[in-house]
Amino acid sequence: MHDAAPSSSSPRPEYSRKFRLRRAQNWLTLGTMYAAMYMGRYNFSFANATLSQKYGWSKAQVGAIISAATLIYGLSAIFNGPLADRIGGRKAMLVGAGGAVVFNLAFGLGAYLGFLGTGTVLLGYLATVWSLNMYFQSYSALALIKVNSGWFHISERGVFSAIFGSMIQGGRALIYFIGPLLVLALPWQFVFFVPALVMTTLGLLTFLWVRDAPDEAGLPALDTADASSGYTGKVDFKYVAKVVFTNPVTLTIAVAEFCTGFVRHGFEQWFPRYMMEAQKLSLDSPVFQKGATGVVLAGIAGAFTAGFMSDLLFKARRPPVAFIGYVLQVVCMAIIWKAPSIELVIAAFVVNSFSISIVHSMLSGTASMDFGGKKAAATAAGMFDGMQYVGGSVVGVGMGWMLDHFGWGAWGPSMIGFSAVGGVLMLTLWNARPKAHSAQPAAAAQAPVPPSNEQGSSRTGTGG
Repeated sequence: MHDAAPSSSSPRPEYSRKFRLRRAQNWLTLGTMYAAMYMGRYNFSFANATLSQKYGWSKAQVGAIISAATLIYGLSAIFNGPLADRIGGRKAMLVGAGGAVVFNLAFGLGAYLGFLGTGTVLLGYLATVWSLNMYFQSYSALALIKVNSGWFHISERGVFSAIFGSMIQGGRALIYFIGPLLVLALPWQFVFFVPALVMTTLGLLTFLWVRDAPDEAGLPALDTADASSGYTGKVDFKYVAKVVFTNPVTLTIAVAEFCTGFVRHGFEQWFPRYMMEAQKLSLDSPVFQKGATGVVLAGIAGAFTAGFMSDLLFKARRPPVAFIGYVLQVVCMAIIWKAPSIELVIAAFVVNSFSISIVHSMLSGTASMDFGGKKAAATAAGMFDGMQYVGGSVVGVGMGWMLDHFGWGAWGPSMIGFSAVGGVLMLTLWNARPKAHSAQPAAAAQAPVPPSNEQGSSRTGTGG
């Protein structure tokens, strides 16, 4: 049902130089904007321990902020997907960036509002504000995928998702580098103020330079040969719901993404604190800094590895590559569980980041474009990314409570089963591909495009 036509029917497109330059401007700006959003999302992990020390809160209490925020992100992504498909990716990104700036500032400023005290009222305020930040953060992934689905043919999405994945990791790298420095050198609030400034700058550039599709930038329209190819009807909630919420492939991916979320956020939200408490390393320790750098670089390598494998080795199939990522996660969590040495633990951290990036780039970043198509890409991304964050919400108060009662020895094994389930689900989708609406090959359905001229052009298909 979901097997595509042979790959020869949808060859890699050829583009004019002007098209390539305009697309590069689009995705560089958008990717950098999304990287900035990551700074305003993963900065919380560097305030995690400080909040406990300053206000006397337990891991479960700090974890309550994580749970509330990640659950809100997950549910919001699911419901905001159809909205982003209607208003377009550019507008959705600007809405998300605006809200993220406001609530990063509000989180940091909460410490200066003396009337909130240092107990339950302040905890409730921070949980509410961080949840609102994550509501607006949920627009960013939807927007990124929505815009890219209109600019990239299915045969090249894996590799370009890798490029975007590396840019996203750049946002993590920056906050991993400056986060400890900000917490150690300045009041902890600046780990929220600095990302707000960066997001504001990139939001302005997004407004000026990003466009939703080639035809909105003065270029010919592009047939992307995905699940929307050949569809000429009305794009409304009924359409996107049918494409995304009734497709057994997308529903299976959504369940797998719940498992991804538990492992990804269980790792990313707690690993700085694990290094401090279980391995007795300070945030400015050279060992910690090298480990954090390795985690980021491994994430970049994972995205590129996944992209090239899916496009070239597996012929634009995403589940086989995700399966490999899940298997690697199981191995890494087992090593962290046993913790034979600090060197092996750090190596497991690095490889685990590599494997998480593989799964994330294939499912949330690429499969959502393939199976949602450019007309429902944001809805598919919302469901996949949303379920990932719903899974991630469990690792806040739930994992915090577990760590309070059972210690760090329970951290690794608590995530192994979820990776194993994700791997099994990918085996069931091994040959899944999107099916176009048109019975004709996508290339044949594309109207002829004249050779490159002074306005720029793109050519898809083999015969023009």
